[in-house]
Amino acid sequence: MENDYLESSIKQFEYYKFLGEKSIAQLPDDKLFWQYNEASNSIAIIVQHLWGNMLSRWTDFLNTDGEKEWRNRDAEFEGIIKAKEELLSKWNEGWDCLLNALRPLTGDDLQKIIYIRNQGHTVMEAINRQLAHYPYHVGQIVYIAKMATDKDWKSLTIPKGASQSFNAEKFAKPKSKQHFTDEFLKEDKK
Repeated sequence: MENDYLESSIKQFEYYKFLGEKSIAQLPDDKLFWQYNEASNSIAIIVQHLWGNMLSRWTDFLNTDGEKEWRNRDAEFEGIIKAKEELLSKWNEGWDCLLNALRPLTGDDLQKIIYIRNQGHTVMEAINRQLAHYPYHVGQIVYIAKMATDKDWKSLTIPKGASQSFNAEKFAKPKSKQHFTDEFLKEDKK
């Protein structure tokens, strides 16, 4: 059961990485830096924050506090990234750090205690915390990208108006056990 939890968690993280990447890919470079107003974040700032959080939380996470001394969280919300290549590099570095930390875990690790700002979490609680945090920010990326592309937006999952045909296709197949992300991630790898 614990290994099923880990596998499911990894697939969900990969799914949100996929959604972010598909959103970013639809944008011209300048839209990655657009902010609605000074109080809002651009996609570049959101990526910068995710990168900083992921490196802090998942670097040596079984042994050191998840809020590393070297992290400068406030700087994550300043417009430091200036080019799409840098944005994609930070995006991949953050996700690689997370996924490389999760993949070697076993069920025995899930009840170990780790700390984030001196607050104890089981590894499972720490994973759940980030499974709420990262999709929150990926949702912001998707929302900004949808606004920026307007009528040119290409749906990331089930296109608007296609739910009935999508469901009909699913119910035409026999019942099976699979993760909900499998079909989207499988299509992406084609």
